[in-house]
Amino acid sequence: MAKRSSQASPRSVVVIGLGRFGRSLALELMEGGDVDVLGIDSDPALVDDLAGHLTHAVVADSTKEEALRQLSVHEFDRAVVGIGTNLEASILTVSTLLQFGIRNVWAKAISESHARILTQLGAHKVIRPEHEMGLRIAHLVRGRMLDYIEFEDGFAMVKTTPPTPLLGLTLGAAQLRSKYRVTVVAHHSPGEGFTYATPQTLMEEDDVIIVSGQIRDVEAFSSLS
Repeated sequence: MAKRSSQASPRSVVVIGLGRFGRSLALELMEGGDVDVLGIDSDPALVDDLAGHLTHAVVADSTKEEALRQLSVHEFDRAVVGIGTNLEASILTVSTLLQFGIRNVWAKAISESHARILTQLGAHKVIRPEHEMGLRIAHLVRGRMLDYIEFEDGFAMVKTTPPTPLLGLTLGAAQLRSKYRVTVVAHHSPGEGFTYATPQTLMEEDDVIIVSGQIRDVEAFSSLS
């Protein structure tokens, strides 16, 4: 097991678990070119597959505190645990990272009970990729939405086209906040880039808008015809 020779930089991220989720995340982080990524997995085949693509890719048992210390994982500010099916390894790894005092620990969960345990341990962000993607796609399938992002407390932002009844109106004239309880935050016309929306923004066919509001309100707005 190779020991890292220097402290992790503030731009470093450790990704533990290099299955489909961890691999995709690690490679995407590397794509930007400004983040160092240490990838860790107990499976040599997964590590070998990423050798040369990450800053470091190492075979190690992440449930062993000493193994993580030898890799200077305790010096990182950000860590993502992508271990899914091995619940014991997921829980022990997250627990160790939190004991290290790592300030941002993200962890993947494969079920509601798994997510609840990780949250109770103190993971700063628990994600369920398959579940969240299913919810997102369900919203997109329902109506005219082109993209959908859900936040906490029932708030969402959607990328959609202007409803037919509002075509030819400016945002000021449409009175979206009072009538539909939503806000258009950005606007895109064909052949142009997105711009911040203003009361003078005119909604026309083939335009694209970014709408924010409570989930039920943005869903209702995107379903107008």
